[in-house]
Amino acid sequence: MIVELAMESSYFCTHLIFCMKKILPVIIILITISMIGLTYLQLTWFQNLLQVKQEHLKERGLDAVMTVSKDLNESYSRSAFIRKPKNILDMGGESPMDLMQPATISQRFQLYEIKQKLDNAFAQVGLGKVKYEFVIGKNTGSTYVNEMMSPGYATNPYDSLKDYLFVQFLSPPSGSVAESMVPDEILEVVIPEYKKLVFTSSYIELGGSVVFMLFIMFAFFFTVRALINQKKLSEIKSDFINNMTHEFKTPLATISLAVDALRNEKVINDREKLGYFSGIIKEENKRMNKHVETILQAAILEKQEFQLNKKEVHAHELVQKALDNHHLQLEDKQAVVQMNLNAKNDMIEADEMHFTNLLSNLIDNAIKYSKETLELRITTHSTSRNMVIRIEDNGIGMSRESVKRVFEKFFRAHTGNVHNVKGFGLGMSYVRTIIDAHKGHIKVDSVLGKGTGFTVEVPLLKS
Repeated sequence: MIVELAMESSYFCTHLIFCMKKILPVIIILITISMIGLTYLQLTWFQNLLQVKQEHLKERGLDAVMTVSKDLNESYSRSAFIRKPKNILDMGGESPMDLMQPATISQRFQLYEIKQKLDNAFAQVGLGKVKYEFVIGKNTGSTYVNEMMSPGYATNPYDSLKDYLFVQFLSPPSGSVAESMVPDEILEVVIPEYKKLVFTSSYIELGGSVVFMLFIMFAFFFTVRALINQKKLSEIKSDFINNMTHEFKTPLATISLAVDALRNEKVINDREKLGYFSGIIKEENKRMNKHVETILQAAILEKQEFQLNKKEVHAHELVQKALDNHHLQLEDKQAVVQMNLNAKNDMIEADEMHFTNLLSNLIDNAIKYSKETLELRITTHSTSRNMVIRIEDNGIGMSRESVKRVFEKFFRAHTGNVHNVKGFGLGMSYVRTIIDAHKGHIKVDSVLGKGTGFTVEVPLLKS
């Protein structure tokens, strides 16, 4: 029943992985196209926004300049008359009024007065912070001569590519006394680098657009990453179920053969054979129970429901105990074990069972992934705060990707040509969980084809 369920789960995971492999590239392509489209639309929208703001700036600027121009034109009728530049000896029969003419704008107003009018007009249309330069010129018949200009007008001449120019002709109102008596005048107002000004005023919209796009990009990124992680998890679970099926199928097959043998009359009548086959069934049953306990223990560890029974122990004793647990396996491998227990202080507070299992898993890992002749090195030393245990081997090593994922649940490193490696991929996950529960650290370094080293650090018992 367990094997059948495992096979059904394996089929489901395999089907899910196959679907993910087909759908994931399509999802990534669609998301990429969507991102490109959204980015293009955002850029287009921002360009249109800048154009609208530029036109709005021009309209409001023109309204302000026209308001000042209208006010200056009306001032002609209020302007005082000044004497014409003519020799008094040549008066002849002319009346005194013939010798007078209305004052021009530059004669009627001071520079600061014109600037104040422009400041007020720009403020009324919402452009109070806009920088500008201006000039008032007079028609001499062939050209306009600048009579009055702002200080920055001369130092920053008008650039048609960067600046925007407003031009208004100044003349007395129709029917006024000054009509046709004063030369034509012109008011020019320049807003320098108006495109840059509009862009600067759009920082809020631009910032909001960028933040909005970043949120979408991060959302898409995390979605894709979640899908990729889900695909990896499905692959890992599929491998786990396949391994579990194999680990259960082998003892079940052995038990089935032993049961068939027990039904044989020759075996029934032979006590020695009966005990032999009964022993096989018992051993295989223990083996299956061990697998079940391993899986249940992993579930308990994942839920953080286990309790540590910490007490003062000597770390060197636990190292020796873990090594003794693998005595037969090490002999079978003809392993060369080097022990250098150099820690001056090895007293730690630990759960004896779990910490021994932790070290056993690391030693077992070295045995599983070893070459023909295993060289195992176990060294210790102590720092001012920590007890350091290092377990090194000369095995097949791991790739960088495997080193990054070695502590993931269900993960098993690729073994290349080594096919006798068994297990569920729960050992290293258990090691990390127990290390974290002891408030310690574990590091792994490995070179493919040369071996792997695990460094365990746990706090020393405070004196």
